[in-house]
Amino acid sequence: MSVKILMPALSPTMEKGNLTRWLKAEGDAVKSGDVIAEIETDKATMEVEAVDEGTLGKILVPAGTNDVPVNEIIALIAEEGEDPKTLTAGSSAPVQPAAPVPLASVSTPTAPASAPGNVVAFPQAEAGKPARRFASPLARRLAGQNKLDLAAVTGSGPHGRIIAADVTAALAAGVGKAAPAAAAVAPLPKPTQSDAIIKQYFASDSFDEVPHETMRKTIARRLVEATTNIPHFYLTIECEIDALLKLRGELNAAAPKAKDGTPDYKLSVNDMIVKALALALIDVPNANVTFLENSMLRHHHADVAVAVAIPDGLITPVLKQADLLPLSVISSTMKDYAARAKQRRLKPSEYEGGVSAVSNLGMYGIKEFSAIINPPQSSILAVGAGEARPVVRKGQIVPATLIGATLSCDHRAIDGATGAELLSAFRHHIEVPLTLLGI
Repeated sequence: MSVKILMPALSPTMEKGNLTRWLKAEGDAVKSGDVIAEIETDKATMEVEAVDEGTLGKILVPAGTNDVPVNEIIALIAEEGEDPKTLTAGSSAPVQPAAPVPLASVSTPTAPASAPGNVVAFPQAEAGKPARRFASPLARRLAGQNKLDLAAVTGSGPHGRIIAADVTAALAAGVGKAAPAAAAVAPLPKPTQSDAIIKQYFASDSFDEVPHETMRKTIARRLVEATTNIPHFYLTIECEIDALLKLRGELNAAAPKAKDGTPDYKLSVNDMIVKALALALIDVPNANVTFLENSMLRHHHADVAVAVAIPDGLITPVLKQADLLPLSVISSTMKDYAARAKQRRLKPSEYEGGVSAVSNLGMYGIKEFSAIINPPQSSILAVGAGEARPVVRKGQIVPATLIGATLSCDHRAIDGATGAELLSAFRHHIEVPLTLLGI
């Protein structure tokens, strides 16, 4: 009987996805592990693998279809002896969830929906010999990256072969060292007025209606969730950055150059702000925390996210252990993240997590603003533009370049005095920028 290919769940909270294109056509031979389609999530484009072999008999969801529900049948695979032209979804038998994999490279995945009744046990090992585990190359690579022992995995592929879906299911079940699946997100409150009512306020020929991209839908849902569930409070401080600007110019001038004269790095003010926040989090351990329902995580290092604007939304790649990274590494890493973010090629491990974040709108001339915390982070620093202003120093009016920085704090994790300590430590590192060099 034919095998159903389902729209996979690419994250624990995913409900729908966009099927961007098919890489196999009806009538093409398909083997287990073959990439057959691409699916777009709110942050990345993923590949879908076949988990059985046969012929791609019928495509039920055409390329370019948006908002395909998870577990909806998207295609049918005809097994040996079947006529692909006679396939219908109703006559198909075993359900085989497709296995999603990030396009750019493989990272810690989430589990697709599993189908009971399709598990094939491995043959028992001979006495004194371990049973051989047959696995696809992708499954072995996923297992290796997540330190998962394939001996603990039951295969559901042909003849008991372990496929990528089996590895992701094992990780989600808590096997090995994989992180537990995220808790389900509570449904958001519905708007007080329907779309139809709102559109009646405007003349029908006075606007163009543009459907939301998947990322915009996710941003809307997460920000409502954040503002509803996280008690925010805000602290603002001003920092003099003349010494920082001077040091930045000297460091960039001293950067090693390649044969073509291109410098190895070019530091931005934002790179130095990220480093200053990371060091401040280490200086104030009570702010370098993550709130859980029953405990608080106190981190040994500072993972700092940085807001990056992309054409259809916003993403926050995370600099892991930013307190240990040299400024040149922060600079080059952020350039790489920003470039791949615009191509939707970041791995989940590169934009998930973080304890705090930096959102900088100074390049747009914004003087001051407040940002919304992105869970599971406990704070976010909103940075405005530098501005030359007169200040009083030792009784004399002198010029100085100042920036405003507003810290949004999760009051469940950070109290007012702790937030003030964090901002004070941040200002110290900004105004004494030699501390950013680790000397």
